[in-house]
Amino acid sequence: MYRTWTRCFTPGAHHHRLGLACLGVGLQHGALPTVGPRTLDHHVAVLVGAGSGWFAGSDGRRTAVTAPSLIWLTPGTPHHYGAGPAGWDESFVDFTGPATTTYTELGFIEPDRPLVPLTDTSGPRAAIGRIVRAAHRDDPHLDVEAGAALHELLVSLRRARADTAPDGESVLAALARHACRPLTVAEHAARHGMTPAQLRAAVRRGAGCSPKEYLLTVRLGRAEELLATTDLPVAAVARRVGYDDPAYFSRLFARRVGTAPVRFREQQRHAVPGGWSDRIPAPGRPPVTAPG
Repeated sequence: MYRTWTRCFTPGAHHHRLGLACLGVGLQHGALPTVGPRTLDHHVAVLVGAGSGWFAGSDGRRTAVTAPSLIWLTPGTPHHYGAGPAGWDESFVDFTGPATTTYTELGFIEPDRPLVPLTDTSGPRAAIGRIVRAAHRDDPHLDVEAGAALHELLVSLRRARADTAPDGESVLAALARHACRPLTVAEHAARHGMTPAQLRAAVRRGAGCSPKEYLLTVRLGRAEELLATTDLPVAAVARRVGYDDPAYFSRLFARRVGTAPVRFREQQRHAVPGGWSDRIPAPGRPPVTAPG
């Protein structure tokens, strides 16, 4: 026995131009029928929240699936999967759009890694829930709301599968915390018991770029914050983010940000009462300033 609910969408050309267009959403539970073998012309994210089963990709070999897991079905790739005898809890979203190419380049969608173990499904389930709630035939904004939730779903799925180092710490979080220190990629890897190749693979999966590129992004983001919210000289900002040569920092900043540090400060400067903080406020407690 099994239970299933599905809804198909028919987005127009203008909805596709938003980047992602939802083609359908479904919620299923129990000993579901086997899917495939088949090949699709669009993407599907299959979220297995409970239970177990199996998956077979283009090579035909079956791999065990244990919840929580994500199954990526990508265009043109043969696949075949099914729940075990005890069934599983599954939700899925069919989608397409030009933004799938960029999300793949960034590592959010992984055609070469169709089966992805997850750590938590609450975020992805919430995004799918928003698509389900939008799925009313008389909702004039159905396709827009579903498309917006799709972007959120891809982000939440990446967060749910964040790779961890052997000590259990998030690789990306660790790199971000120590990004401004004068460490090589090999030294960053050694701090967490990884080889440089393992670190590169983990960062590529998690951020869609190399460790060097990720570290640079974090450094320049920190530099932008310091330029916009402090009176530190450019040379001091450069040292704070790991560059001893302020001239090199200025050239690098201008090349990547599009404007020189001094000009960026003029455009973005904000007077922040009480100073700048790197602590992220809780969603229910936004930062406030006392009346002057």
